[in-house]
Amino acid sequence: MDRSPGMIFDVLSLMEEPLHPEPDGALLHWCTCGHCREMDTDIEKACCRQLPENCVSNMAYMAFYVLDEGVLRLARAAWNDVFALEDSQEPGVEQRQFRHAAYRQFVLWQHGRLGVGRRVVIPSCCVWKIRDTFPDPRGHYTGFRVRRMEV
Repeated sequence: MDRSPGMIFDVLSLMEEPLHPEPDGALLHWCTCGHCREMDTDIEKACCRQLPENCVSNMAYMAFYVLDEGVLRLARAAWNDVFALEDSQEPGVEQRQFRHAAYRQFVLWQHGRLGVGRRVVIPSCCVWKIRDTFPDPRGHYTGFRVRRMEV
């Protein structure tokens, strides 16, 4: 714990019951892949639109481009270099940083560079794959937010 204080959150997450259980087989009316879970807002209720065996969240490319910690470390380093930022070293922050880097990697992989003011919703199945891989210890997630452009 002295070398990596953030591990306390990993231990706590093993002791708590998940706030968002995995799907129990009951399909959501807006999901075709069978791997989506309920989302907080209507705009987030998006599916990859694939058959269950072809769900984007289970693709090998998803595991490599989006969920691999080595790839995410490089992506975070590049992001920080471009924006002259430093990663926070506070306990428990690393999971959030990985999660946010994974969201950016997914968008880059699936949509390319979007630019200012152009945003997309990530399919629920992929959001939950990322959240399950890099969970928040308290189960608090921000979700998709629509940004209003300042005039």
